[in-house]
Parts: sequence; structure tokens; C-alpha cells
Amino acid sequence: MTRASISRQSHWQRLRWQVVWGLVAAIAPLTMRFLIVGPSALEKGLTSSVNAFWCSVIAVFIGIMLIRNVGRYPGVEKASAIIPSFSVSFGLIVVALLMLRLDYSRWVLAGGYVSAIFIFHLGYAQIFSRKRFKIGVVPLGDGVQALMAIPGIEWVLIEAPDTMLDHVQAIAVDLRIDLPDVWDKRIADFALTDIPVYHSKHLIESLTGRVELEHLSETSYGTLSPPEAYMLPKHVVDRLMALVVLILLTPVLLAVAVLIRLDSPGPSIFRQQRIGFRGIPFTVYKFRTMRTRVVDSAGARDDAITRSNDDRITRLGRFLRRSRIDELPQIINILQGKMSWIGPRPEAAVLSKWYEDEIPFYRYRHVVRPGITGWAQVMQGHVADVSEVRSKLYYDFYYIKNFSLWIDSLIVFRTMVTMMTGFGAK
Repeated sequence: MTRASISRQSHWQRLRWQVVWGLVAAIAPLTMRFLIVGPSALEKGLTSSVNAFWCSVIAVFIGIMLIRNVGRYPGVEKASAIIPSFSVSFGLIVVALLMLRLDYSRWVLAGGYVSAIFIFHLGYAQIFSRKRFKIGVVPLGDGVQALMAIPGIEWVLIEAPDTMLDHVQAIAVDLRIDLPDVWDKRIADFALTDIPVYHSKHLIESLTGRVELEHLSETSYGTLSPPEAYMLPKHVVDRLMALVVLILLTPVLLAVAVLIRLDSPGPSIFRQQRIGFRGIPFTVYKFRTMRTRVVDSAGARDDAITRSNDDRITRLGRFLRRSRIDELPQIINILQGKMSWIGPRPEAAVLSKWYEDEIPFYRYRHVVRPGITGWAQVMQGHVADVSEVRSKLYYDFYYIKNFSLWIDSLIVFRTMVTMMTGFGAK
């Protein structure tokens, strides 16, 4: 129900265009090679060229699947997912080719990658970017003002059941209230004419990437229950990846540890009690980015809060925080099974207790393993004030509700951008 998926009528049309673009992208480099080197030269490397062509076809269709699934989430224009999606799909194909030791034309495969990116960007720019989504809003119930305040959509207030609407892609209505019979009939008419009708609360969630819990039943009846079918394989892959990455990055980790010791007195590793999966406390490991100090129990909560331009942060520490290098020792926590690569950020135990007292349903965020990066981090950044934490919690709930490979893939892409821009660092 994001802007990219609201229009049901154009779903198959978009898919057809994407398939056509994909086939053109795969065929183009093979055709160019034929025209440049000629048929005789191409015949000598026919097997490698054909292998590369079929690999390009597979990579392009994997990329299309990634674009379509990642593009469902808030704040994601499908055009912005083109380069990351095709980079992942073609990267997977290259890894498979190397592992299987298959002969392939690097020129044709690289040409397929470049062609896919160019053709899909051109296609979205020429066809889909011109469309402005228009949604009709039934002016009854809660959330009307909040819905119409969301930017990027042309909202049309349906003042009366007999109001004539022109080219709306969807209808938003609060389905929790008892609607008058005349409105019930009008909404049924919308559905019968193939105009999708969405609950306004769900539409707000889909467009903002936030889920607000209002009743305990929303957690009790599975609305926010993460699927076990994904939790287990994700946990296994997390630990395997952590083992490989730890081995590869050991020299870098040791070098950073030495630099921290040279930059300021104190240990290289910072240890802190945080609340993890199922509300169980654990010790988190990070590179130390602040000057060492002695804190009594009375000041523990204030000391756990990192503020903007915090004078406790060392010169090297600012770089480590901005680049997220300070998070790397948490790979050990992933190996221990206490954390995941992606999930809600674990809070210090003293802060978690404070937030639980102030914010309803806060403990429910512990239903999945905490992560080094997460949906709230890439959407909002670091926060500590209770009002900001409440907003962050709504992002965590959205992640839990949409717990899947696709949202994890999107978080990986956005984390890369965050590491380059330093968004949300304190």
C-alpha cells in the first residue's frame, strides 16, 4: 500500500513493462558484441557468450523481484532501488559462476548489468514518474487530518457520498467505526469498480513506516508476531556471516583498537548491559568512543544518554560513530546469538527500564533479536528523549509487523547510505 503499489489497475501493466525492459537489457550486450566483433569471432566464444546471456536474464529477473518487493516500503521510490537491486542480483550471479567454475563472457555480463540499470532508469523516468497518486478520503472517524498531512499524495476529501470523483487510485476510510448505510453503499460501489478501499490506519502505517499500538489485542492476536519461518534461517545466516566477517576484519579491528588506546587513556572496548531478545539482559561490545569516567548509580541514566555534540566523545570517537565503525565489535554479540545484523537497536538496561515505565507496549520490541542496524535507525537516527523514543518505537513495530527478507534488504541498502552520510550519528 505504498505509493508504488496503491494502484491495483497498473500492477500487471508495470510488470509487463519490467519484463520487456529486462529482456532488452539482457539481449542488448549480446547484440552489440555480435555487431562489433562479427559472427566469426563470436562463434569462437559462443559458449561463454550464451552462458553470460542466460546469467544476465536470471540476474535481471532477480533484480526485478528485488525492485518490486523493496519498493513496497515507505519512502522508497522504485527508481532509487534499481542500482542496489541489480548490484545484488548480478553480484550473486558472479559468485555462483566463480563457485561453479563456469566459462562466461565478462563483456556480455557486464554489459547486461549496465544495460539493465540504464534501461530501467530511463523507463521509470519516461513512464511512471509522471503519475501523481490521488486518494479519496472518507471524512468520518479518526486519522483524517493525520492522513491528509502525509506529503507526496494528492488527497481528495469526499464531502458527501454522492460526490463525483475523478481518477482516484484508492479510497481511505476508518473501518473501525459504524458507517451510515449511505456511506457503506458508496464504499461498496468503489470496490465493485475495482478501486481499492483501505483502512486509514493501515494506509498511514504503509506511507509513514510507523505502527502505533493502541490496544493489547494488536499484539495478542498475531498482528505484530514475527514469522518463525523467517526467524530461524535469519538467525543461522546471521551467525555464519558474523563468523566470516570477524575472520576477515580481525586485522582492521586490531588496528582500530590500537588507535583508540593511542587517542585517549582507557580500554579499547566499551561494555554495557543492554536488554535483548525476549527481554533478557546481555553485555554489548562496542569500540570506546568516549573518555573514561566514574559514574554513580544516581547519574547512570543521564550518563547512558548520548546527546548532540556530546563533549565526552573523543576526536577519534566522532569519526568511529559517524562511520559506524564503533559498532563492529557487536559481531561478537551476533556470534553469541544475542544479536542480529538487523533489528531494533538494544537500549541500555537503565534506559530501557525508564522507557518501559513511560511508554505503553515498549517491551514488545524485544520480540525479535536486537540488531546492529535497523528500520528506526535508517528512518530516524539516534534518539534518547522519551517523545522521540516513542516515535522510534513506532518504527520498530513497523519492522516487526513487516519482518521479512525484503525489509532487511532495504535496511542494508539504506545503512550503506547512512555510513557514507553519517545520518543519525551523535
